[in-house]
Amino acid sequence: MALSAIAEERFDLITRRLQEVLGEDLIKAILAEDRPPKGYWGTAPTGRPHIGYFVPLTKIADFLRAGVEVTILFADIHAFLDNLKAPLELVAHRTKYYTLIVTTVFESLGIPTSKLRFIDGSSYQLTKEYNLDNYKLSAIVTEHDAKKAGAEVVKQVDSALLSGLLYPGLQALDEQYLGVDFQFGGVDQRKIFTFAEQYLPKLGYKKRAHLMNAMVPGLAGGKMSASDPKSKIDFLDSSEEVRKKISKAFCEEGNIIENGLLAFLKAVLIPISQLRLERLQGKTGEDEAEGQGAVGDQKPFITDDAPEGTVFSVELDAKDGGGYRHYKSYEEVEQDFADKKLFPKVLKTAVGDAINRLLDPIRKAFEENEEWQKVEKLAYPDPNAKTDKKNKKKEKVYHPPPPGKGKDTKQPSTSDSLADSSTPVTTAPPGDEAVHAATEAVKQLII
Repeated sequence: MALSAIAEERFDLITRRLQEVLGEDLIKAILAEDRPPKGYWGTAPTGRPHIGYFVPLTKIADFLRAGVEVTILFADIHAFLDNLKAPLELVAHRTKYYTLIVTTVFESLGIPTSKLRFIDGSSYQLTKEYNLDNYKLSAIVTEHDAKKAGAEVVKQVDSALLSGLLYPGLQALDEQYLGVDFQFGGVDQRKIFTFAEQYLPKLGYKKRAHLMNAMVPGLAGGKMSASDPKSKIDFLDSSEEVRKKISKAFCEEGNIIENGLLAFLKAVLIPISQLRLERLQGKTGEDEAEGQGAVGDQKPFITDDAPEGTVFSVELDAKDGGGYRHYKSYEEVEQDFADKKLFPKVLKTAVGDAINRLLDPIRKAFEENEEWQKVEKLAYPDPNAKTDKKNKKKEKVYHPPPPGKGKDTKQPSTSDSLADSSTPVTTAPPGDEAVHAATEAVKQLII
């Protein structure tokens, strides 16, 4: 499909640095019509978000530059359905925590949140229409297809819960109910994306495009996971914790395979450095507000005297002559590391310093926000916290005496008996209070 020069430039912005694009013709057709594409990125508020989130959040800057109307979905219902990763009583708190984290990260990257639409899944996923579509899907989707679709995303267990099988269908329906042209996510979501492409048309809805970024390996190799503290760095980790985790990260000399530090450099640090360099040159496309109100250090990860075209600088050890080495692309860094001209210690120091520069404004915002601190404690209560038994008074429970016993007991008269018999007496079944409390929790979540 032939595109104008402007439309081609917008398409390149939308798709650059992505690992895979499904349905690129759909996006080109929209750009050819000269209308803004609509896309969404969603996340389920389960474990504490980690720095791997910089990958999709940074990419959203490209979308805005290309004039895309972006929706950020906090999939609270999905968080509960994913094998109870987020119990109902914690979902609302974790959704609030994620909202605060994500908006602060956007501000630290200079991405204007005023151009983004934020929405909680429960605001529309509990409607009659949405649930009816969910039932329609359930009538045509096989257990095999549902399980296969969620294999890389939903936590897999020996005896799968029905909730995990519903997960892919709900994510597919989100595309329709959010009114978007494409969904953006990690390549680990590919099976859910192809599931959506297969089943949405069977409900009479159009097929959407799907954009996928690469997944960043964890510090010890494998996927960076919120459930594995050793594999990740949290947004709120202290600078000392960051350096400690980086020092223990797998980074074998000359080994460029499953190297989490090189992968993070490629997927996050160099793209952010490029975004900042482009911003200094006024190359922000249709997002004229980019950079306005940004918090924290907005300098690219290069020295002040770096040669033109440099996107990343590293400081060499004194024993290697000292000074700095400047790189114009990730490929140059990777080649030097493979040739053992760039050593693990130097790479770890450079990456660790850059990560701390990214996290400084986020940590500062958290420390200055009492509401956020309270939400954090509610969202992720300390499992090892001990209750203060000394100050906790034992609740007194009244046990009425048996009939005919007690100091105020008197034999009822016939008139008393007749009066009592006309008054209905109800006895609450055991556990009523617990059931009532649980019901109220669900009501609060829905509200």
